[in-house]
Amino acid sequence: MAITSVLINVADIPRSVDFYARHLGAVPVEVKVDSAVLDAVTATIRLTRLDAPADSTWIADDLQEGFRHVGFKVSDLDERVARLRADDVPFQLEPIHAEGDVRITFFFDPDGTLLELVEGPLQYHEVYDRDAVDADWGLGDPDRPRFDHVAESVHDADAAHEFFRSLGYTLMGGIHQPSDSRGFEITYLRDGDSSIEIFEFGAAELARREPQIDAPGFAAVALDGEAPESASPVANKSGLALVADPDGLVLAMDGA
Repeated sequence: MAITSVLINVADIPRSVDFYARHLGAVPVEVKVDSAVLDAVTATIRLTRLDAPADSTWIADDLQEGFRHVGFKVSDLDERVARLRADDVPFQLEPIHAEGDVRITFFFDPDGTLLELVEGPLQYHEVYDRDAVDADWGLGDPDRPRFDHVAESVHDADAAHEFFRSLGYTLMGGIHQPSDSRGFEITYLRDGDSSIEIFEFGAAELARREPQIDAPGFAAVALDGEAPESASPVANKSGLALVADPDGLVLAMDGA
């Protein structure tokens, strides 16, 4: 069940379409008054306008369970960072050379969704599925930003792996963070041309966040399939069954 779309709630459709087209190379496929669909190479970004949004409970702290960020692969990080700065886009993390021999940066979209740019093929410290890694690397450098992953923080990495295995994902690889005193480890589950990035903290407590689909920012990640029995029902919206994984990441099941 590969990721088909990332669902994001926004206040202003034209503003968000312009942002994702300008800074992430997303190509508008359909734009309406209250929604839009943009092509991001390996998945679509689906924007929905909220007229009366709830106050978001999401915080930019990886020690909160559930959704953390949406990641895109790029081949021109410095040029995109320059454009982001010219437009006064707020950064969470300035460009750095990160574990895994990649360059990354984090910034926010107009409604507070945390986005990541990744340049270079990630060199996994642990390889659990060589075929999956080769397929990942085989996509090469993108001509325009390519949707790559959604990240979430979890209470129990083994349980998260098992949940996504039930959806057809394979455990691909892992990255250690030896300088992080929180016991930070990252694992990657793969299906199709994108990944679920799992954050685990062995020496820190995580705060629970209940699923929230009526607030600005990230709402859900859409998968083409039916919800597993272990998922928790959240709501039905626009013909989609919204469920949550054990850590509160909302999944929109296209096949349910």
